[in-house]
Amino acid sequence: MITFDELNLNKPLLKALDEIGYIYPTPVQEKVFPVIMSGKNVTGIAQTGTGKTIAYLLPILRQLKYSEQIQPRVLILVPTRELVIQVVKELSTLTTYMSIRFGGVYGGSNMSSQKELVVRGLDVLVATPGRLMDLALNGVLRLSSVQQLVIDEVDEMLNLGFRSQLTNLMDKLPKRRQNLLFSATLSEDVEKLIHEYVLDPQKIEITPQGTPLEKIIQLVYKVQNFNTKIALLEHLLNTQAEMSKVLVFVKSRKMGDELYSRISEKFPEKVGIIHSNKSQPQRFKAIRKFDEGSHRVLIATDIIARGLHMSDITHVLNFDIPDVAGDYMHRIGRTGRSDTTGTAISFVSPWEDLFQEAIEVFMKKRITELPFPPEVKVSTVYTEEEKPSMSGKGSGRSKALKETQGAFHEKKDKNKKVNLGGPGKRYAKTGSVRSAKKKKRY
Repeated sequence: MITFDELNLNKPLLKALDEIGYIYPTPVQEKVFPVIMSGKNVTGIAQTGTGKTIAYLLPILRQLKYSEQIQPRVLILVPTRELVIQVVKELSTLTTYMSIRFGGVYGGSNMSSQKELVVRGLDVLVATPGRLMDLALNGVLRLSSVQQLVIDEVDEMLNLGFRSQLTNLMDKLPKRRQNLLFSATLSEDVEKLIHEYVLDPQKIEITPQGTPLEKIIQLVYKVQNFNTKIALLEHLLNTQAEMSKVLVFVKSRKMGDELYSRISEKFPEKVGIIHSNKSQPQRFKAIRKFDEGSHRVLIATDIIARGLHMSDITHVLNFDIPDVAGDYMHRIGRTGRSDTTGTAISFVSPWEDLFQEAIEVFMKKRITELPFPPEVKVSTVYTEEEKPSMSGKGSGRSKALKETQGAFHEKKDKNKKVNLGGPGKRYAKTGSVRSAKKKKRY
């Protein structure tokens, strides 16, 4: 194992790393550093918690020379305002002893102050795609000086519908630039974007897709419906003291708000929530209280939680299991970091069984099922969203299972067949039930 001293870092960076207690680079930091320093394009595939941000910031800052030019030479694109704040925070830490100008811009904030930030001059600009294009179209920001482009969380960028903005941006940037793309998963959409816009990138994959994190205990409860899930969550929080810092993922803002209103009544001043309808101060306050331990539970949607670094999370709880296996991997990667173990618990209703099976195929590993606690009351009341699923109509369960080749299990030799292609084959690349269905309509 090498130390940061053995990388080609300068004294200001080494001193900054020493002050925050960083001695050993993570695998992605060690492998990415010499490639970026060589000037090659990079595609980095690594899960949450592996140190991707510092992996690309260190070589960029190592090469950045003092300049008085106004327009930025390094552009870092991220999908959410929270991730902008996170990257800017890392920049602030690493440049303590350097004369580097940096800043972040994102939507939902004062446009005038962000214009002034750009006009004063920047070496490194961190931005969300929407606000970046606003500033460029406004004429305040010019992109002709960009020498290095970083796109972090590429898969989430495309999931959020930023493809057209990304392609428009790449067309406006100088042709001669270094491209650094980082993603937790390598979907077909990500591969297509790389093929179209990145010349001969060097692929650096740290954790192969579908490989579960060994330090995370994965558990599942079969739960009848939304109301029963709330009752089960309340029961677990009341009976399991080890659930001291729980990140709860929900699929929508509406579900998050309903869950928050119900759970916060039972656990006052111990529950926070973040999603895109919350104001920026509300979101930052919720993250801060959870990170420092004032809140025991933080309810979040995937989009908002993507890219946030929160320490010592004991449990990740999937209130609803995601329908994309890569999202599941990204969620559970929030716990079990550093030298600690973590636990990921999923609540799965009957109409969500398919998603669990798809994830198990993706990981080639079963998730341990726990018996439903007999003391928890099973509700007979279904939400309006759940009622259509109860009949099984339109669920596509049997067809989708056929496409994904069913749950993970070993087959007898006489039953083994060669898969010549089809939706199941395409599914295996992305781990997405939806992407399989898009390819073949019934």
